[in-house]
Amino acid sequence: MSLQKTLHRRKPEYIPTPFNFLPSGIFEGNDGFWSTFIIRVGTPAQTFRVLISTAGQETWIPLVDGCADFDPLNCGALRGVQDFQNAPSGGFKTNLSSTWELINLYKLALEDQMDGYTGNGLYGFETVGLQIQNSGGLTLNHSIVAGIGTKHFMLGVFGLGPKTTNFDDFNDPQPSFMWNLKNQSLIPSLSYGYYAGASYDKTPASLVLGGYDTSQFDTSKVPSIKFNIDPLYALPVAIQVVQASGTLNGVVTLLPEGIMARIDSTIPEIWLPIAACEKFERSFGLHMDNATGRYLVNDTIHTRLKELNPVITFKLGNQTYGGETLNIVLPYSAFDLQVNYPIYPNATNYFPLRRAMNDSQYVIGRTFLQEAYLIVDYERQNFSITQRISKASSTPEIVPILSTSYHPGSTRLHQSSKVGIAVGVVVGCLLVISGLAVWYWIRRRRNEREGVVSAEELQTQEEPKAVDNMTELSSPGAPVWEAPGNTSTRSHELDSAPVLEMGNRELNHLRVELPGTEPSSTLRLQNSRMSI
Repeated sequence: MSLQKTLHRRKPEYIPTPFNFLPSGIFEGNDGFWSTFIIRVGTPAQTFRVLISTAGQETWIPLVDGCADFDPLNCGALRGVQDFQNAPSGGFKTNLSSTWELINLYKLALEDQMDGYTGNGLYGFETVGLQIQNSGGLTLNHSIVAGIGTKHFMLGVFGLGPKTTNFDDFNDPQPSFMWNLKNQSLIPSLSYGYYAGASYDKTPASLVLGGYDTSQFDTSKVPSIKFNIDPLYALPVAIQVVQASGTLNGVVTLLPEGIMARIDSTIPEIWLPIAACEKFERSFGLHMDNATGRYLVNDTIHTRLKELNPVITFKLGNQTYGGETLNIVLPYSAFDLQVNYPIYPNATNYFPLRRAMNDSQYVIGRTFLQEAYLIVDYERQNFSITQRISKASSTPEIVPILSTSYHPGSTRLHQSSKVGIAVGVVVGCLLVISGLAVWYWIRRRRNEREGVVSAEELQTQEEPKAVDNMTELSSPGAPVWEAPGNTSTRSHELDSAPVLEMGNRELNHLRVELPGTEPSSTLRLQNSRMSI
């Protein structure tokens, strides 16, 4: 062997950077004002403002048939549908997309057990992109998309889960959007950091795919507790205590005993046992509307609660009693919501609490994530929750979560990818602002309201160690701070791995099949004559 070969060393190799998915800048919805995200579907692209689902793995968008003659003239806009071909659109028009591949009509399975959140979806394969065109977003071909007509989900949904989708009339599990991003080296790992945003203090949502944003929380006050992801990729937590101060009855304990619940941002409310809901009723003066299952707040009580400004604290742990815990504190503003068409004809004050009929309905919904930052690492099967900062920095501090397939050594983030993040942020913000219709701009100006762990705490200097089926996020090297453009990306040195060069993030990519052992969500075929 020649000396040259003997002394040969592999060049440093690269890993993909996290993707900072920019919010639309609009707060909207028929069950509260929620911070939405823009996705592109089809060819040519039809654009939609959607909500994030921490429980699902699919992309759902309103179909044009979902808006009927009896609906308001702006039905499509109320459902997050943006103008298409310079005209208002009522929803996704499959016949105008050259890349739509119909599968069939199936029942939406995600929230089957939750009252009032059901419906059917017209499923197909389609091209899906994140953010508006030419903004540095990610685009994948042949993604699972469901066109929905039901107004149980007024806005579309973008799922963050890695679970496959299987259709009961053929055995061919289809990978999720997130799994394909990771498999095609567009993000460093199957992970994300998410905060739902809060209209009451003008704070937009934050979503990082393959990492998290430390500007969203106080890294010096992060609980060390980690939670285990269950085998079906749900996010279970124990609610040990719910306590409120400043209520109509002063300081009260609202949860009779600890329960296990799951975090699910697909739905807005917090679903608790009936006994707990009755305590809320007395402490907040709530009135149950049996026709809709919603808790309403009359004008007198609403005014009084705003004066009192109660604070509600959730004490969470891995078990219903004892062990390590953390507190997430929510102001009354987080529960001071309005429900609108089509649930009620006019805006009506409501409190986002629902009665759970059994333990399968114990859910911590989107309301909770107005004050909590969530980091989910599917590869290590754990997640973290921390209190968000009320006024986060306008400059993201993005930290990648590295895949378990990477090892300490010489691998590093590609410089062009770092610059690409910064450019994407700037371009995306400008295009989002300029591309929105005038009335949305006015609404945004009127309504928009301006955790996770430090790198040293969340990531360790050694290989991950499993403890009770839970693993810490690893960080093999000291943080290196970089500030390309308006975004800081904290990177970590890794050892040799296959070169993962990053090109144009908007390139289309072929699908790759998942291993057959992955957990799968099976959808039931519906009669084609049934309503969408």
